[in-house]
Amino acid sequence: MLDIKFVRENPDAVKENIKKKFQDSKLPLVDEVIELDAKRRAGIAEADQLRADRNTLSKKVGMLMGQAKKDPSKMAEAEAVKKQVTDNAARLAELEKEEAAVDEEIRKRMMVIPQMIDDTVPLGPDDSCNVEVQRFGEPVVPDFEIPYHTEIMESFNGIDMDAAGRVSGNGFYYLLGDIARLHEAVLAYGRDFMIDKGFTYCIPPFMIHGNVVEGVMSQTDMDGMMYKIEGEDLYLIGTSEHSMIGRFIDQVVPVDSLPQTLTSYSPCFRKEKGAHGIEERGIYRIHQFEKQEMIVVCKPEDSKAWYEQLWKYSVELFRSMDVPVRQLECCSGDLADLKCKSCDIEAWSPRQQKYFEVCSCSNLGDAQARRLKIRYKDESGKMQLCHTLNNTCVAPPRMLIALLENNLQADGTVLVPKVLQPYMGGKEKLVPSKK
Repeated sequence: MLDIKFVRENPDAVKENIKKKFQDSKLPLVDEVIELDAKRRAGIAEADQLRADRNTLSKKVGMLMGQAKKDPSKMAEAEAVKKQVTDNAARLAELEKEEAAVDEEIRKRMMVIPQMIDDTVPLGPDDSCNVEVQRFGEPVVPDFEIPYHTEIMESFNGIDMDAAGRVSGNGFYYLLGDIARLHEAVLAYGRDFMIDKGFTYCIPPFMIHGNVVEGVMSQTDMDGMMYKIEGEDLYLIGTSEHSMIGRFIDQVVPVDSLPQTLTSYSPCFRKEKGAHGIEERGIYRIHQFEKQEMIVVCKPEDSKAWYEQLWKYSVELFRSMDVPVRQLECCSGDLADLKCKSCDIEAWSPRQQKYFEVCSCSNLGDAQARRLKIRYKDESGKMQLCHTLNNTCVAPPRMLIALLENNLQADGTVLVPKVLQPYMGGKEKLVPSKK
């Protein structure tokens, strides 16, 4: 959410930003907000004047009532002033009610006006315009056919989607045996990887209040992702960054404790509305999965450097498991409304002979901090908004696909990357139980 003062003073820049995000339907919101803001400020000025007049008039009533005891002719004047006091009080109550209503109308519009994007973001209407920046590792296409990832898992008796369908419906799965163990190994390795980078490990709440949801994401994203607990002000988290950022709601973070760097484990729950194509069957896009996340809460001047550092951690982690990846810069139309800048890390799929998303790194500037009132006092004692960032450390369902495809051998075995072997009881490879 933008600063209302910024919108008031820079309407053309805000409108241009909306155009860059290909959201022209939102352009009228800027003028509406400015008009409502002018009405609000005029109302506040009138209310302040009425409050000031109230004290003066009250004193005048008292003085006239005292004079009326000696001179009855003053009584009419006293009654007139008393009526003015009553009328002013009624008008003040009306203004206060109007102010609350106008504030809500401004807020509704400000919540959907997108964050100002970084100048370096490539322009484009959708993800087809995302730009490959660089590659890490050499993509390899083996000289044997690679089965679909669920078929690989089934060769190890490692997945049961039929039973999950009977128990929970589509979009769920049972992981079993070595595949389940590999899943947990990836999470444990990702956890320790980030701890070694100096991040504090955290297990957050898996449900959050509606005001936190509203603070960390747009209404569109919320409607498309979040599961609400019936009858309660609680939502299942779609990613742990939401409850991690929510930890700082309404807080003044001590400046000497910045940056706050946290890595978190959680299950994640997502509606995943809409059809997504055949390559997203299996466990690529599901309603429930587990993830290791990383977030940073920092001073504004440090957020760009942290953004560069975070996505590089993802590259380093994937390359340590011998998975080729690339960095893809998200274009303006592919940015969620609260993001200033974002990139995806995509892993190589030898089966598809293309890359697919496994991590997403985002700098949200002060958007979440403004909504959630996450602040700090600078060196001069002035209150400032923090900046927030997040990045996927590892999400095993997709990571499993990348690991299995890139480490599958012609005989059906899967090599276990060296960094994961300590978490797999020393196993160097997985041997299928059936072919």
